[in-house]
Amino acid sequence: MSAFIQSPAAEMMELLDELSAFSAPGDGVTRLLYTPEWKQAQQFLLNRAAESGLTAYSDSVGNVYGRLAGTGPDDKVVLTGSHIDTVVRGGKYDGAYGVAAAFTALRYLSSVYGPPLRTLEAVSFAEEEGSRFPLTFWGSGSVTGLYDGSEAENCRDAEGVTLQEAMESCRLSGDKAAAPRDDISAYVELHIEQGIVLERTGTQIGVVSAIAGQRRFAVSVKGTANHAGTTPMGLRRDALAAAAEMVLQLERSAAAAGDPLVATTGRLEAFPNTPNVIPGEVVFTLDIRNSKEDELEAFCAAAASAFEEIAKRRDVTVDITARLSASPAPMDRGLSSELEAICTRQGRTFRTMVSGAGHDAQLFAPRTRTAMIFVPSRAGISHSPEEYTPPEELAAGLDVLIALLYKLGYEEMNDNGFAPHNTKERWT
Repeated sequence: MSAFIQSPAAEMMELLDELSAFSAPGDGVTRLLYTPEWKQAQQFLLNRAAESGLTAYSDSVGNVYGRLAGTGPDDKVVLTGSHIDTVVRGGKYDGAYGVAAAFTALRYLSSVYGPPLRTLEAVSFAEEEGSRFPLTFWGSGSVTGLYDGSEAENCRDAEGVTLQEAMESCRLSGDKAAAPRDDISAYVELHIEQGIVLERTGTQIGVVSAIAGQRRFAVSVKGTANHAGTTPMGLRRDALAAAAEMVLQLERSAAAAGDPLVATTGRLEAFPNTPNVIPGEVVFTLDIRNSKEDELEAFCAAAASAFEEIAKRRDVTVDITARLSASPAPMDRGLSSELEAICTRQGRTFRTMVSGAGHDAQLFAPRTRTAMIFVPSRAGISHSPEEYTPPEELAAGLDVLIALLYKLGYEEMNDNGFAPHNTKERWT
């Protein structure tokens, strides 16, 4: 291991490597919700938390916690962590890095500074990705009230197994009933960027200002399927040509709108999909994201209007069906400012940025003070065995996380609920 890695970073790297071993066979890391490898990983974290002197427990959906109890009268909790599940053949950093850092940070703070004033908890959420069952954020959603548990009865995976059945088969030792929590005063999530901005700009830390809102649509374009050799160009009702113009119009409009708006057509199917037949129908998807709700709504409306104009001009029909609507999730400005101050004191480069990907933090943002910290991803690759962040960059994120947790857990708070700047603070 490189010489620059010192404890607690060495401990975090060891924990991250150990977690990556809990995987289904094959390339990368595959750890789907309520599979044997998932259960082994969560049980491993329970054991590790207890060995570290934390109060270890889990809830009935499989979220795993390590609790460092506070000595003050405040019964609120500062929560930090991420998710343990992966996509199929994913990488070892997405989610797991934030989990390894959270448990390491609490063990370090406890061993160096003793009990905090306010309770700190590390969490490994059961699920975020939606890789096995057709729902996402099952772990954090059970904590924030997005789900009430009834969803498990009818939600099935590709093999027909219900979420309830899978959950019952993977109970962890010492489960408590899962229920929405009202005792969380702040949530902090450390994560790899899953994009190329930090690496391309040579920046060590990303301070997330918001998680982008998202709209997804299914678009169906219908024309007339006909013979490719006998139908004159001027008499065609080509659904694929119309769809292609729509997709290009979407790209032009998104480029003109500028960052942080992005728009993507990720899947397109033509019917009858035969070389010598003019396509009579095309279906494709739209994924549109922006951190500003009004701009997101306006762009979606303008895209729909442009599609209808193209359809009319080409004598085809278009149907646009909404599939997902997620609002932007702004992070807490006070916590973001504190992260920037920490980076300055630690001599680290940082930039404020929007997360285009979804995270557990977006569920907490409407309910409590929430912050996200990003570290670079090599070439922006994620959800892949090629996912990688150098150890020194992972260590930098851990240092920033520890400093914020020290601020939130160990320092006196002012009337606004924020820790005042302490020039003698022990962890900078």
